[in-house]
Amino acid sequence: MRDSRQPRTTRDAILDATDRLLARYGYKKMTIDDLAKEVGIGKGSVYLHFESKEEIALSHIDRIIERLKASLDATARSRSSPEKKLRKMLIDRVMLRFDSVQHYSQSLNELLAQLRPRLLERRKRYFEEEAAIFARVVTEGKAAGIFKTKDALEAGRTMLDATNALLPYSLSAYELGDRKEIEKKAGNVADLILNGLLKR
Repeated sequence: MRDSRQPRTTRDAILDATDRLLARYGYKKMTIDDLAKEVGIGKGSVYLHFESKEEIALSHIDRIIERLKASLDATARSRSSPEKKLRKMLIDRVMLRFDSVQHYSQSLNELLAQLRPRLLERRKRYFEEEAAIFARVVTEGKAAGIFKTKDALEAGRTMLDATNALLPYSLSAYELGDRKEIEKKAGNVADLILNGLLKR
């Protein structure tokens, strides 16, 4: 997902260029020289902000997740009902990731195969942080007598597991299908999850 605003910092510009070059070349073929040229800075300037190409690619993924978490947190803090919040969060969790990589011709796993061990470590952390945001809303719904669950954090983790099948990790955005189709599937998953959480 390309940000229409001008980059605020050289670091942001490098990460924006990383997004474009990953889509164009993939991780293996992308070079620091390519990044410097794309940003319009010297190669040495890239190294002022990042130690390696690996750190740049992982920081690019971190930035996608930080934006996602900010969106989830904003929804969690909104004045909507807990069930409306959860439904929106579940759909956004899928769609924000999809939108971030829809211009890639390969899946993230293919693009970042060389970084897989470090990426998997990060994914665990990402998922725990996301699950904690979901758990806050589950706890809110439980306190309001809307949701039934024993463990809010475990419910949050289960929600992530249920939506992971729709994320562009092992499939490219093209292989996952049309955006409207993905959004409909995410909505169906969200409705199924909420149906299981709601008190009768």
